[in-house]
Amino acid sequence: MAFVHAKDTFISLAANNLSTFTNTSELEQESDEHDNTCYGADDYVMAGGLLKGAFTMGGVHDDTASGPKAIIEPLIGTVVTLIRRTEGTGSGLPQESVSVLVKKYVETNAVADFIKWSCDLTKTGAITRSTQA
Repeated sequence: MAFVHAKDTFISLAANNLSTFTNTSELEQESDEHDNTCYGADDYVMAGGLLKGAFTMGGVHDDTASGPKAIIEPLIGTVVTLIRRTEGTGSGLPQESVSVLVKKYVETNAVADFIKWSCDLTKTGAITRSTQA
């Protein structure tokens, strides 16, 4: 097993590279659960269901026309493609692509820090995993 530093992570939303503005991201995946327990059982019997997931990202605000606010805010309420390359961009490296619902954009203004932004996305459909050509 090789450890991989996160500094080379690439993130694109609706074909817009947000990597230069992003310093944190998280992919969460989970399953629905269904209770199939019947009379006489001493323990629950559970079954998995549909898969679901969420993606969050955030970073340092940039107020230019190519900054995260200008890119993300118009996408709220729409389904777009998210591309994530956890080991950076390059031939043979892994890539994930998934359709996501752009759910929320947030800006945080702390008195002693730069303006920060974050974005919540909901996975819609399966994640396609591939190797970059």
